[in-house]
Amino acid sequence: MKHKLTVGFSPCPNDTFIFDAMVNGRIDLGDIELEVVLADVEELNRMAIEGKLDVTKISYNAYSRVHYMYQLLNAGSALGNNCGPLLISKQVMSDEELRSARIAIPGKNTTANFLMSFAYPQAQNKQEFLFSEIENAVQIGTVDAGVIIHENRFTYQEKGLVKIADLGEVWEQQTGFPIPLGGIAIHRRLKPNLRRAFDHLLRQSVQFAFDNPQASKNYVKCYAQEMDEAVMRAHIDLYVNNYSLNLGENGKAAIAKMYEVGRKFGMPPVENSVFVQN
Repeated sequence: MKHKLTVGFSPCPNDTFIFDAMVNGRIDLGDIELEVVLADVEELNRMAIEGKLDVTKISYNAYSRVHYMYQLLNAGSALGNNCGPLLISKQVMSDEELRSARIAIPGKNTTANFLMSFAYPQAQNKQEFLFSEIENAVQIGTVDAGVIIHENRFTYQEKGLVKIADLGEVWEQQTGFPIPLGGIAIHRRLKPNLRRAFDHLLRQSVQFAFDNPQASKNYVKCYAQEMDEAVMRAHIDLYVNNYSLNLGENGKAAIAKMYEVGRKFGMPPVENSVFVQN
């Protein structure tokens, strides 16, 4: 019997790189068929909160709100060191200035928003923007500062903007853990053996991408729009690593630490059985 699964991920290079082999028939999916939904991560977060997709990329912040409905896969994560969001502006701002500053965030459910709260709990005047519009909003003065993610980490200086803080660096320094940005969640309505099978297939897809880095190039470029190829490659190198193959105990500990800390910032408690069993 065929299992048709709705699978959501973003058009960003790290996600298309990870899913390329699954989506484009480079590995055998057996009795699983995919219906792909491409969307910005905050849109995917909202869809997960509504339980719409069978499998989805999700911010670890948003996952705390749906853990009763979804489990986390061991494969496919964006988690690591020196890869966190940046707080930028037209000039360096003091902590006191940030207290009242208008700050653009890429969605309230994103891990970027959580890390902003962790580093600057006093900065409450946040406004939601599509991640790709934040640089421009800062540049033209719609907001005073912005939290940037994805490829914007590599382009903000070209636009005359400056870094106030590396929010991931603050997390790493204060907790000693790598930065848990986003993972892949699978709906608990699917049978456990199907959840395990998908997890194994996604790991194969990541391994195939690592072993054959040119294979995904056209698929990644197709959705990277006008992104410079060097930026595209840097984006993949930053967000796809050994944790993307398997979270392992260290990756899981980093996620658990975020949920422990997150309770102070209004995150609901997250149960321990959140991961699909290998």
